Amino acid sequence: MNTYPNEVPVIGKIYGLYKDFYGYSVLFPKKDKYTLGIKIESYMISTLELMLSAQSAQRNEKIVFIRQASVKFDALKIFIRLANELKMISDKRYITLQNQLQEIGRMMGGWQKSLN
Repeated sequence: MNTYPNEVPVIGKIYGLYKDFYGYSVLFPKKDKYTLGIKIESYMISTLELMLSAQSAQRNEKIVFIRQASVKFDALKIFIRLANELKMISDKRYITLQNQLQEIGRMMGGWQKSLN
């Protein structure tokens, strides 16, 4: 994983999550790749963008971006669970993604808590 000196660690984790999911998404059936697969990718990218915005925002504005990212992230978790239940993602790959999602969620929550 590429990290930059001033990068908030959670951003690197989301970056890694996207890379892993991207590798899995190429195995999706064509119809699923262009529906739920695109939706999952879109929410991952949106979460990443919002966390990047939080990283560069003034302290009093960071919380707004983190809350927005949290909403996207919660939906993302549901979409990934749905992809597993519909057998687009194997159980093994789902567990890998789920572990990453849990770690990212803790990091986002910790950052949000530190700003309150």
